Amino acid sequence: MVKRPNLVAAINELLNIDSFQDYCPNGIQVEGSSEIKSVATAVTASLYAIESALELGADTLLVHHGLFWNGDDYRVVGPKQRRLKVLLENNINLIAYHLPLDAHPELGNNAQWAQQLGATTEGTLAVAELVQYGKLTTPLLVAELADKVAAGLNGRKPLIIDGRVGDRESKKIENIGWCSGGAEGYIVEAAEAGLDAYLTGEVSEKTYHEALEREILFFSCGHHATERSGVQALGKWLENKFDLQHQFIDENNPV
Repeated sequence: MVKRPNLVAAINELLNIDSFQDYCPNGIQVEGSSEIKSVATAVTASLYAIESALELGADTLLVHHGLFWNGDDYRVVGPKQRRLKVLLENNINLIAYHLPLDAHPELGNNAQWAQQLGATTEGTLAVAELVQYGKLTTPLLVAELADKVAAGLNGRKPLIIDGRVGDRESKKIENIGWCSGGAEGYIVEAAEAGLDAYLTGEVSEKTYHEALEREILFFSCGHHATERSGVQALGKWLENKFDLQHQFIDENNPV
């Protein structure tokens, strides 16, 4: 068991949240129980995740996507009202970490994804510090990389746009960039950096043309799928540090 302020302070320090300019509040978003014994983690503070945390007997829900975002409608109506109602009536804490959880060098979404891909991280793109780049420890064909991606993301198969020229099927891929979530716009910087491939969660209509005209391989691997691992790693860290119960709540989100 741990007091809520102590748990939040420990995560804030671990993730160095003050060094990020985010567009949502990181840390505690909804206060519930002052003492924490059981933490449920999820990618998003959806009604499903909140109700699942209640069913699991968790006093705290820790997520990557919280309830409050800059520019959102501030009224407590519709889905937001229903989510808050369950949290407040059942004294459940809601804690959220967005960009700081993407970026952490060990527990972050991008670091965890690099491990799944078998990639060594060499740095981040100067104009997009959340986008990492490096080398696959074993160069792979496009079909092999697709299988590796799916295996690491709970079977979610990627959408592939192959803009490389020449014999694409026999070309090995070694230098890659990656960023979890909705970072498809950075395909431009990835191509300008001379990478063989760029992997992220989401895809836009224009991504197709950028990949072909910039001659780069692009993988859209799912926003939800690429951000499952960070909250799980953070939940395990809390479990070990504070001797808490931790359970991960997943959703079948194909996006």
